[in-house]
Amino acid sequence: MNTLVKAATEKAHGEYAYLAPLYKQAKAASWETLKRAVPVPPVRINESELRANFPNGAFVKLLGADDYDALRGMHLDGIVLDEYAQIDPSAWGEVVRPALAAKQGFALFIGTPKGRNHFYRLYEKMHGDLEWYVETYTWRDSGVIGDLSGTAALEEVARARKQMSPDEFAQEYECSWEAALKGAYYARQLEVARAEGRIKPVSWEPAIPVQTFWDLGWSDATAIIFVQQMGRELHVIDYVEASGEGLEFYVRELTRKPYLYGRHYLPHDAGHAQQGLEGRTLAQQAQSMGLRPVTVLGQTDVIAGIDQARRMFARCWFDETKAAKLIDALAQYRQEWDDKRQDWRQKPLHDWASHGADAFRYMAITVRDERPMQVSAWLEGAERKPPTPAKTKFHPYDVLHGGR
Repeated sequence: MNTLVKAATEKAHGEYAYLAPLYKQAKAASWETLKRAVPVPPVRINESELRANFPNGAFVKLLGADDYDALRGMHLDGIVLDEYAQIDPSAWGEVVRPALAAKQGFALFIGTPKGRNHFYRLYEKMHGDLEWYVETYTWRDSGVIGDLSGTAALEEVARARKQMSPDEFAQEYECSWEAALKGAYYARQLEVARAEGRIKPVSWEPAIPVQTFWDLGWSDATAIIFVQQMGRELHVIDYVEASGEGLEFYVRELTRKPYLYGRHYLPHDAGHAQQGLEGRTLAQQAQSMGLRPVTVLGQTDVIAGIDQARRMFARCWFDETKAAKLIDALAQYRQEWDDKRQDWRQKPLHDWASHGADAFRYMAITVRDERPMQVSAWLEGAERKPPTPAKTKFHPYDVLHGGR
């Protein structure tokens, strides 16, 4: 926060922003800090907009990545992205980076590691890049825990180590990228997939149909997973996610890809009639745009679907580049925490990771318990019909009674 305040005092009409994973998080964690960091007056405080207006025309504004589109149209001189591991990675590429272009503004990414996600890849990528400063501050380096030359800090750290799990301590105090995110549904499954080499470049087989599994976003993102089944293996070869786009955008995205498609699986709400579509379902609208064949899945229990996805994970291979955002979403997908009860709720937290994770769950409930012959029919997009009974004139009664 001091970096933003200092920059705002030095540049007239400068535009600066602080971005937290959630708007309410920005307000709770940093609004009072910002107000303490500026002299009032002459700085004017706007409580409703979480904005500090400086006498030179500059400002510092607090925002949440749960509505990162609020940054569109801004021309920023600088931004701090706090707890970047929990921020939707689309925010940087789609909105924040373009907002810095006109003024060649700066970006500061800070936060606690949450596994090998987009924050980890950014951290690794920028090591050695002279335009970037990259550093890790563990509890020994940050100076947050009192006087590090005395025993007070060491005693506090020792108490924390005893009272926290090894993963929690490694993540929060040692800035470990290897520690599992607490409450994450697929943390161990992803760890095993990496250890077994199932997250790597995955080749696309042109002769094998590609199935797509959709999570439709009405007011937020839509996610689509592209899968080829090779024997019992499920190859996740591609992934598309976007927000603020109509159905025609996604149909166009599928059309421009070189894949031979099998069947497209849409969630249950795609089968509901839409008032804005003259009473047609979204599935019917998709079919009219050329998206065929389409199957609308039935509504299922979310937790049961997550359990099925965990069991299916050992069959999955992920393209590390094209499915990178899906991998990040699966790593970040976690249970919702109940502050009042101080326990996990039996439902997932709805955030940016939900869209890809929901599409993955739909894939899991669709391909479960598939036998090889059924898999072939599934890949061909055909329903397997029961065998036709054999025709014969033989009857046991005729044999027993001397008949022919």
